[in-house]
Amino acid sequence: MEGFEKINLGPTKSATTSSIKNTPKDMNSNSASRSYRVGSRKNLFKFLRSRNGLTILVVVVLLLIISSFAIVLPAQKTLKSARIAYKQAQIVADAVKKQNVELASQELVKAKADLAQTQKDLNSFSYAKFIPIVGLYYNDADRLVKAGIDGLEAAIILVDSVKPYADVLGLKGQGSFVGGTAEQRIQTVVKTMGKVTPHIDDVSKYLEDAKTQVDGINPSRYPSFLGLGKIQKTLKDLKTAVDGGATFVEEARPLIKILPSLLGEPDSKKYLILFQNDKELRPTGGFITAYSVFRLDRGAIHVEKSENIYNLDLTIRNKPKAPDPILDYLPRVSLFNLRDSNLSPDFVESMKTFNSLYDKASVKVDVDGIIALDTNVLVSTIKILDDRVDAGGMTFTTQIDKRCDCPQVIYQLESTVSTPLSLDLRVSDLEAIQASRKDIIGELLFAILTKSLKSSPKLYWGPLFQNLITQIDQKHVMFYVYNKDAQRGFEALNAAGRIKAFKGDYLHINEANFGGAKSNLFVSRSVTQNYEVKNSSIIKTVTVNYKNPYPPSDCNLERGNLCLNAVLRNWFRIYVPKGSKLVDVKGSEVKMKTYDELGKTVFEGFLTVRPQGTATLILSYTLPMKADASLPLLIQKQPGTVNDEYIVKVNNKQKNKFELLTDKEFKINLK
Repeated sequence: MEGFEKINLGPTKSATTSSIKNTPKDMNSNSASRSYRVGSRKNLFKFLRSRNGLTILVVVVLLLIISSFAIVLPAQKTLKSARIAYKQAQIVADAVKKQNVELASQELVKAKADLAQTQKDLNSFSYAKFIPIVGLYYNDADRLVKAGIDGLEAAIILVDSVKPYADVLGLKGQGSFVGGTAEQRIQTVVKTMGKVTPHIDDVSKYLEDAKTQVDGINPSRYPSFLGLGKIQKTLKDLKTAVDGGATFVEEARPLIKILPSLLGEPDSKKYLILFQNDKELRPTGGFITAYSVFRLDRGAIHVEKSENIYNLDLTIRNKPKAPDPILDYLPRVSLFNLRDSNLSPDFVESMKTFNSLYDKASVKVDVDGIIALDTNVLVSTIKILDDRVDAGGMTFTTQIDKRCDCPQVIYQLESTVSTPLSLDLRVSDLEAIQASRKDIIGELLFAILTKSLKSSPKLYWGPLFQNLITQIDQKHVMFYVYNKDAQRGFEALNAAGRIKAFKGDYLHINEANFGGAKSNLFVSRSVTQNYEVKNSSIIKTVTVNYKNPYPPSDCNLERGNLCLNAVLRNWFRIYVPKGSKLVDVKGSEVKMKTYDELGKTVFEGFLTVRPQGTATLILSYTLPMKADASLPLLIQKQPGTVNDEYIVKVNNKQKNKFELLTDKEFKINLK
């Protein structure tokens, strides 16, 4: 029993001391460790050789095998099906990009079948939902598949609805309206559209169901480590896309359902078309140069009237006094004219002001809405129409004219419409001469419509339709219709030029060329935004650089030269989040004004940019919100502007750089 006495758990002090002294330290620890490991192995082997141990081992092995078949193998099968479905979805997307509705319809059916197989494979181990933790991920997968099926159902309805109109829209596929003239085909389309538009309710329902499924997924369940960060980001992006799509369709649904009526079915509709010259930039896109009255009768377009805007202005008596910005910055103009009425950066608000004056015109025509477009629409459309349109005894192309380094159509229009007038003339004489000018813009619009509608649909209509969507997206075309449901739809499409409410940082730079000829044709603009965080407050600095590298025009009125490039007289307003406080400003040639308008705080000033010169505006202000790691930002583009470069910095380090083609929303990491 001597050995047991040496490892007595309750030794006396002297015995313990004696034992330690008589045992070398290293030898004691190593031998004990080896004895423990050897003993453990012996005990393990002894246990496994026992009847109970062998039984437990067999059970564990069987559980592992069963798990492989019951969870791992079905999961692999499901993953394989999901990959096949994803690949098929990519084929569908490719067919849509190629505008092949027939192919897209066929591939959507295949994608639906593949996703249904994925759902079946997923259901084969639905018991996984009852397993702790694993069940959460199973439910996410189930929701994703169901959302995908709902999305495919919505897509199938949309494609099948468009399929009969393939030839009319210039899409690939055999449509149902192949006979008769182009005008007759359009009329047939509009008549039958009423049978298709109710399907938008089904589309909205499927997308809402998809949104419900995706909203039930928690992306935070997928940590950024273990390679799951990409999954988390993908799920967040998916939630944003699905939520946005469902909301968009729901808001646009009234417009789609009323579309036949807007196109003149069964009763004709009239629209006032305003042409805005963006080369003389104004708040909603450009100086209002001309107008036309279009009548739509079951889709067929009839031009009832087209004139220079000065003609219309001459029919208004007892005009009110011009607003302060015009009195302050637009030389020799004291009364409020239609051509200057688009002062609000919000297109709808400007058109309400326009109508308050238009109601007083003796030649007023009752219309159902107003549609505004600018020179970008003309240039892009003529380029599609074989780069040639004849109107008013002239030929218009988009080839570069060396006299302005701009498309020939722009120079031709400016030289016809904007012949310089002596400033020594009385205002009434100026208006009379302007009114007598040939209405070339109206004739050009009519020539474009005629060439488009009388052509083969497959030749021009597809590119023209796509171009229209692009021009609307980039705010070169805007709508204000008097039907409330339709107008809500246009606003949902961001086609109404509205100043938007937004939670987060906001920026909209709005400018007006008051008496600076057509200098916006030559002036480029770049914008830099820099964020700095100090004691949880955000200080933002906006720097706007202007550059005009071209020589001035020879504006000799006696020789009748065309005055295009002159000093830009720029009335500007910077719209920022309401509650922002101006800290410092450099570059304004007048004292800056600060006020609230359209739910924003506005910083207003004035500057000039000379030919072959530059100018810089620098504004520093504090934002009303406290600093957070991520700051949402919405930048709204001014209608009529092109090629503006934007740079976003944090603590003077560049984070983003892009060309502002349309409204842009993203998040700024302030760290």
